[in-house]
Amino acid sequence: MKSQKSFAEAVGALYLVPTPIGNLEDMTFRAVKTLQEADLIASEDTRNTQKLLNHFEIKVPQKSLHEHNYNERIPELIRFLKSGQSIAQVSDAGMPSISDPGHELVVACINEDIPVIALPGATAGMTALIASGLLPQPFYFYGFLQRKRSAQKKELEELKKQTATLIFYESPHRVKETLKNMNGVWGNREVVICRELTKLYEEYLRGTTEELLTYLEDHTLKGECCLLVAGADEVEEADEVFEGTLKEQVEALIVAGQPSKEAIKTVAKRHNLKKQEVYKEYHEL
Repeated sequence: MKSQKSFAEAVGALYLVPTPIGNLEDMTFRAVKTLQEADLIASEDTRNTQKLLNHFEIKVPQKSLHEHNYNERIPELIRFLKSGQSIAQVSDAGMPSISDPGHELVVACINEDIPVIALPGATAGMTALIASGLLPQPFYFYGFLQRKRSAQKKELEELKKQTATLIFYESPHRVKETLKNMNGVWGNREVVICRELTKLYEEYLRGTTEELLTYLEDHTLKGECCLLVAGADEVEEADEVFEGTLKEQVEALIVAGQPSKEAIKTVAKRHNLKKQEVYKEYHEL
């Protein structure tokens, strides 16, 4: 067990500083002050961060820290922190470590008993969730799915019975294909696409998977997207094996206590069918 007193020492700490996900006015007073007072800024992309520093007239030097150099860079940063100096870590937008670099340095600091202090601030997933209209809790933040279709479908199968609202990040060029895969694995669920968060062209697209796929046939999205999907129904999570014909499955649910109308709806969802199809099968029409 370890106990961290975040502000017992004024120096030698790692500060995790969220940066705006679009609108620079979302930068907090504390975040600006922390960057101004740091001895060094560890940045995902120094060129991108320099634009932010220039806007707020911050003159602190930077060192890059990203997925391609963290093995070599972290020992250097740990030595810097152990000398009693402070580092502010930022990613290109939003929270460090959340679908961005940062976690490895946090773990290294904890292992060396160096205080890790997180500042609150902008994060795309939470911002999109509270305005989506989908259930805000529980939620399951996943981030980016695999790009390859087979790998992505495997991930979606593993998430199929998750009842919490699901949050993904996705490129605008891959949203349509991802929705097709989701529809194939999960069926027609409620979905919200949020793009250009906090920017001038911020947009929420709300509808079912099939409605959004139809929309995307004639519209091209721009800007990074946050993709939110309603979780599975509780009844879907409880059912594991569906034995018998559609009629027999409906009858089994009725015996278990469901009204016939609800049982037909449940079986239709299980097999991604229209209720009318199951209704006809059950009544032998």
